[in-house]
Amino acid sequence: MKGRFTKGLLGLGVLLGLALAALHACGGSGPEAGAPKGGAVLPPQSPAGVGDQARCQFEGRSDREAVETAGPGAMRPNIRRVYAIVGEGEARRRVISCREVDTNLDGVFDVVRTYNDLGESAEESVDSNFEGRFDTWHTFTKGRITKTQIDNNGDGRPDESRYYIKGKLSRVQRDTNHDGAPDVWEVYDNGHLQRMGEDLDYDGHVDRWNRDEIAARLAEQREREEEEQQEQQTQAPKPGEPVDAGVTDARVSARNR
Repeated sequence: MKGRFTKGLLGLGVLLGLALAALHACGGSGPEAGAPKGGAVLPPQSPAGVGDQARCQFEGRSDREAVETAGPGAMRPNIRRVYAIVGEGEARRRVISCREVDTNLDGVFDVVRTYNDLGESAEESVDSNFEGRFDTWHTFTKGRITKTQIDNNGDGRPDESRYYIKGKLSRVQRDTNHDGAPDVWEVYDNGHLQRMGEDLDYDGHVDRWNRDEIAARLAEQREREEEEQQEQQTQAPKPGEPVDAGVTDARVSARNR
């Protein structure tokens, strides 16, 4: 009798073990604590479920945590964020260090952005034509874009550089003959093209400057408006000075037109 009871307990233990194993395999234990809502936390030692070309480094690192989410229109996760675990004890926290996105949902990440220790954007690489390698690179300072480099001929090297000041385009350099040196320069003012220089013999020096006509007309218009404002201020009567009724009526009439 005692033997049959012992065997029964052993059999019940085996069944419970199998049931727990099946529950764990189906994800019944739930995501790890701290995971964003709707995201799946990936253990550092496991590869991600999206694509085979992961560029955010997190595998085998106990100080990294990867989270995958599905963006709009995606049937499976296409965004991965990798967080750095920093601090100790109560000061322990997560700071984003890398993010990669599969924008065309082909299973390969085509946008990768890295962040500094403060969680601000630092650099971003983009495969804009989905050919399997990066062709556009962005550089950020304090989270704001300051430089963009573009590979226009697909040789893996940038041949166009764009520079930004306070988020607005300031100047552009282009290497049109792909010899590694710029031969076209564009200068912008408040995001508007002012002039363009060309190196016609590719000796590294500008041979001809072309000023954009639209920008020139806008500058002339601004100058005329400033001159008119100064003239109006000069003609305005000083405090306590008698005002001619005819002049006043003419000014009022002009303003009402």
